[in-house]
Amino acid sequence: MSERQSHAGSPQHGVSPYQMTEGEQYMNAEQQAHFRRILNAWRQELMEEVDRTVDHMKVDSVHCPDPNDRATQESDMDLELRTRERERKLLVKIEHTLKKLDEHDYGYCEVCGDEIGIRRLEARPTAELCINCKTKQEAAEHLYA
Repeated sequence: MSERQSHAGSPQHGVSPYQMTEGEQYMNAEQQAHFRRILNAWRQELMEEVDRTVDHMKVDSVHCPDPNDRATQESDMDLELRTRERERKLLVKIEHTLKKLDEHDYGYCEVCGDEIGIRRLEARPTAELCINCKTKQEAAEHLYA
């Protein structure tokens, strides 16, 4: 049996980094299960944040007699709602990524079809482009921005 390579990384959403085996096939069942655990844990964390926000809004919906306090409260709520909206979009992206896992299309660049890479996917589990295509995309965005 070959020795496993260690990765000096921190857990992603409570899931330890994947330990690759030399000669291991890319996006095998074990790797797919690993990323499914990461994505499901991330989705669960985001859903818990939504629940906390709803509870927080119920508790903090008290009308403040002081206009300054009320303005601060409304500003805080606005910031929290904008954050939840970004997270809602992220939840949609996570669901899309889980669907790609189900269809065995996960881990491959949507532009060139090359492998995205285990470490890149661990850093950004919803990545859809390999590093080369992402770099080209960002360069084009800067050029035409």
